[in-house]
Amino acid sequence: QVQLVESGGGLVQDGGSLSVSCAASGRTFSTHAMAWFRQAPGEEREFVALINWSGDSTYYADSVKGRFTISRDNAKNTVYLQMNSLKREDTALYYCAAARSGSYNWRAYLYWGQGTQVTVSS
Repeated sequence: QVQLVESGGGLVQDGGSLSVSCAASGRTFSTHAMAWFRQAPGEEREFVALINWSGDSTYYADSVKGRFTISRDNAKNTVYLQMNSLKREDTALYYCAAARSGSYNWRAYLYWGQGTQVTVSS
């Protein structure tokens, strides 16, 4: 069992930076792939970034590639998402999720956090 709690969201200006974190409980964190998804009002939940269990492989949605960086610290049971050059279209509720095998499809994830709001203003 993995329990996830996101933090670090907030309001930032267009072009700014923000970092969000996801703290996990449970001894199985280091064996799970971790991902960030986001969902804007009225939109489907979409994939943002994925990191494998060891942290040596990462994957990004085209819309965030080169701007966002996912990382993890297994000693701290935490996964991070550093977001730079933020745009208004990045505004959404950001969720972290865990699964034994990573996927771009949110339906593949069993464990979810409650979400943290990121709002980018012009």
